[in-house]
Amino acid sequence: LMRHRQVAPLELVNHYLERSERLNPSLGAYVTVMAEAARTEAQRKTDALMVTDPGDLPPLFGVTVSVKDLNPVAGAPCAYGIRAACDRIAPADGYIVTKLRQAGLIILGKTATSQVGSLPYTEPPGFPPARNPWNLDYTPGGSSGGGAAALAAGLCAIAQGSDGGGSLRGPAFCCGLVGLKAARGRISFAPLGERLHGLAVNGPLGRTVADTAALLDALSGYEIGDPYWLPDPQPGFLGGLAPPTTSLRLGYVTRLDPVGEVDPVCGQAILATARRAEALGHRVEPVNFPDMAALVEPFVLVWQSVLAESTIPWFVLEKLNRWLYWRAWRVSNGSYLRALSQLQQIARQIVQFCHPYDALILPVFMHPTIRIGQWKRLPSPQILEQVINWVAPCPPFNTSGQPALAIPAGFAPSGLPVGVQLVGRPAAEAQLLGLAHQLEQAHPWQSHRPPWASQTA
Repeated sequence: LMRHRQVAPLELVNHYLERSERLNPSLGAYVTVMAEAARTEAQRKTDALMVTDPGDLPPLFGVTVSVKDLNPVAGAPCAYGIRAACDRIAPADGYIVTKLRQAGLIILGKTATSQVGSLPYTEPPGFPPARNPWNLDYTPGGSSGGGAAALAAGLCAIAQGSDGGGSLRGPAFCCGLVGLKAARGRISFAPLGERLHGLAVNGPLGRTVADTAALLDALSGYEIGDPYWLPDPQPGFLGGLAPPTTSLRLGYVTRLDPVGEVDPVCGQAILATARRAEALGHRVEPVNFPDMAALVEPFVLVWQSVLAESTIPWFVLEKLNRWLYWRAWRVSNGSYLRALSQLQQIARQIVQFCHPYDALILPVFMHPTIRIGQWKRLPSPQILEQVINWVAPCPPFNTSGQPALAIPAGFAPSGLPVGVQLVGRPAAEAQLLGLAHQLEQAHPWQSHRPPWASQTA
């Protein structure tokens, strides 16, 4: 519509800002709404639209996007979910934000994250909790929960987030969205080092598979000096988006040890997705995923090391992060290196297990969305146990580096969305997105809107 000059960027930005002004106080999706900067950029783009050939516009010209508050945006606070850091104004854009601007996107604001992005719900101390627009008593997930809440409630057109253990896929599951953890090396961490050794990756949240593919195109690409990288496909993820041309071999998983059988609601979503895939002509079979008990301790050890080596004072950390911080100080350098070696060995086992299949269909989380504050009063070791048991299907693929995509798959009896996870071969996002697009066409989900967000429109 904008390319045909039927809608101006300024109109679009004003629409989203007006919705944000009314809904965000109840939702807690944005920690910073950049209204003045967004309108200034939208006016500049509106003026440019009148004198620029549509073919010369960047691919996502004038589209609105939110940015997770782990990524610096020039002139805006970057607090990482830490209340004491709210007065820290970023002097320049981070690399991911530069990529968004190059694609023509307009940044509406910074979205809430769990403190330092470490938890699968978004309730950092000193901030209002981010709430799920499908039911405000429930979490939108984490750590990209603010972006998911904003997108599901119609407070932006697309959202940027990141995933180091399910932080894109979990919020997509909770809010009825599409969330992609891209393959390792697809999206650069330039100009920074990659502290988590490939476990974490920036990425897209979208309402549809096509939206997600479009933002993946904008974010992906090699930067000089990257420790590992993948060549971009031609004609790109969105341009090449098409259903598979041949029958795929798919496996589906309803049990993940050491946790056990998935909740029946999530299990039914997996079986329904498997039946749809079979009806589309794919070969589908149940598979027994390897026991991931050996993954837990080295994965947690590496993650907690980020807290220990940061410059964040321990006393500003929330309860679980503080406990992990002090645990990390008791770990030797040798234990850390052994943990990395263990993760690499487990990654080989996972990829080898997945190798016979074009894709796997798994749970995203082991049970439906939790209430806000549900685990808040538990001791830290019990919170960690609850978190591990809920998010268990996600960390294996941060470890292996395979692309993993969460897609909507229906609703729980509570009315909250549920989804499934599609995991592809290494570096095979294009095939994975094609399969998801085919499933989306067979079972459309993009017309569903949270009643609360629609009724208050």
